[in-house]
Amino acid sequence: MTRPSGPLRRGWTTGACATAAATAAYQALLTGEFPDPVTITLPGGQTPAFALAVERSAPGQAMAGVVKDAGDDPDVTHGALIRATVSHGAPGTGVVFRAGPGVGTVTLPGLPLEVGEPAVNPVPRRMMREHLAEVAAACGGSGDAVVEVSVDNGEEIAAQTWNPRLGILGGLSILGTTGIVIPYSCSAWIDSIRRGVDVAIAAGETHVVGATGSTSERVAAEVYGLSGTALLDMGDFAGALLKYLRRHPVPRLTISGGIAKLSKLADGHLDLHSGRSQVDLDALAGRAEALGAPPGLAAEIRAANTALHALQLSRAAGIPLGDAVCAAARRTAIDVLAGSAAPIAVDVIAIDRGGTIVGRAGA
Repeated sequence: MTRPSGPLRRGWTTGACATAAATAAYQALLTGEFPDPVTITLPGGQTPAFALAVERSAPGQAMAGVVKDAGDDPDVTHGALIRATVSHGAPGTGVVFRAGPGVGTVTLPGLPLEVGEPAVNPVPRRMMREHLAEVAAACGGSGDAVVEVSVDNGEEIAAQTWNPRLGILGGLSILGTTGIVIPYSCSAWIDSIRRGVDVAIAAGETHVVGATGSTSERVAAEVYGLSGTALLDMGDFAGALLKYLRRHPVPRLTISGGIAKLSKLADGHLDLHSGRSQVDLDALAGRAEALGAPPGLAAEIRAANTALHALQLSRAAGIPLGDAVCAAARRTAIDVLAGSAAPIAVDVIAIDRGGTIVGRAGA
């Protein structure tokens, strides 16, 4: 998706929306009245107000819902209806969380939640506990409450996220450490990469794949017979994966990607997005010359349309440019991983658009 020009509008995380909904629902449970809008305090001290999209009272419980506004961020949860249904809890139990329809349940170790828990992350849990305690103090409640968080169509939306491969089944996670969505910060994707590494380690994986896309992931998985928690969709964020692995190493890493993205990694770029790094055709020509390419071929590579075109020209002349790109990308990765707590063996696989392997290094 193309980033819009001009100043970008910030939005609110699912955790902030769930906190607003739970706060309104608990106040209605205690007083019979829903605050609308409902104001909450975020971890950074901001005090946004949220309009209620739905509200409903029943004997012993109240439900409120907030539509998530992600601002100008291309967030798959933008427009989702986040509901919180609050009922009285047993004395002394505090706030207990339940996963309603559209909110996932943790089924694999390695996440910051225990297996079997609803996928409501620690900071949103803390925010809800704090706000319900404030409501209890103001309205004469005990503070013991059961909060069921749900997301309309959450299971369908979750299929577009990392949740299935992280072992979060049945729906979305309720996320957010600041409550604020910064447009195009990609923080959610990078956080998912980190959680993917955590789950892989907890599952005992000794060999993981960092892939730039679904085709490169499939190819590497087939080459090495890997699946499930060993596969990490790093997308353009090679640096995020490598830096996290430096602190949380696994014995072996395979990087798999298209020749264009790997050529950028070969040049030392750690963010492979087309808007933040570019293919250097001069560098590709120089690599080809180092392999014995004649001046005419080097000139053709410099004038090529794409990295794939440069690769095709080289292969037609018998020059293994794909292997050279993989070797240089591997050196970049090894440099970033230097100083890791344990050694990490690295290999790199390059593919073309059809999924054919066009280069390898370190296998």
